[in-house]
Amino acid sequence: MALKTYKPTTSGRRQLVSVDYSALDTPGRDKKLTCSLKKSTGRNSHGRITSRRRSGGAKQLYRILDFSSRDKLGIPARIESVEYDPYRTAFIAKLIYADGERRYILAAEGMKKSDKLLCDEKTKIKPGNRMMLKNIPMGQPIHNIELILGHGGSSVRSAGSSATLTSLDGEYAQVLMPSKEVRYIHKECLASVGVVSNADHSNVILGKAGRARHMNRRPSVLGSSMNPVDHPHGGGEGHTPIGLRKGPKTPWGKPALGKRTRKNKSTSKWIAKSRHKSKK
Repeated sequence: MALKTYKPTTSGRRQLVSVDYSALDTPGRDKKLTCSLKKSTGRNSHGRITSRRRSGGAKQLYRILDFSSRDKLGIPARIESVEYDPYRTAFIAKLIYADGERRYILAAEGMKKSDKLLCDEKTKIKPGNRMMLKNIPMGQPIHNIELILGHGGSSVRSAGSSATLTSLDGEYAQVLMPSKEVRYIHKECLASVGVVSNADHSNVILGKAGRARHMNRRPSVLGSSMNPVDHPHGGGEGHTPIGLRKGPKTPWGKPALGKRTRKNKSTSKWIAKSRHKSKK
């Protein structure tokens, strides 16, 4: 998908860079595959803000995606449309299966309307086809990977991302994740072939603050611009350095910017190689 630039007719358009959506399909709403989600604006059930810088935003419809397709093994499908999804960075594709059922899936780079797809134990190497890791060639880019057998794809789902199958070791496969971490995953877990669509998403420039507000984002302010009562970095005359011997802090006084926060040691056995250089 190409990028679009604009003539500087206004200040908001001068720096604007967006994705060209002209090649996507714009079908009507499918009520069985969509629903509306209530906006929380970053607040929990007590009304307290737990996720900062969230508010407003345009009204959106949530598309219900099938991340597993395990119950459709061996049933061929045809791509009915490739569409925009406001709730995710990647594009989505609506499939119609041979049994008449329609479902949304993540669209892979290179998928087009009327293409034939198949989810099976072993199938053709083609963008969008889904199969078990043990039947995928080494070095093949994959996405929408099951980390737990039968739980559906939960990893490598954002625009332009892909993992690489590096080896098969007994009951498990070794997969190089986008973070450069190598993980052990059961070789009967399903994964989709190819790279996730909309790789140009990372090159988008919103151009003005109003577009960010339409996307449910509020302004963010540096801690050094706040008062000492509001942030550990605050105070002083104008923008002053952090000035802390123990490094930068979060608004609640915890170490920030590089501090490792992983505590779930029970799943460390699935990490064959850490993404951190210091850990072998």
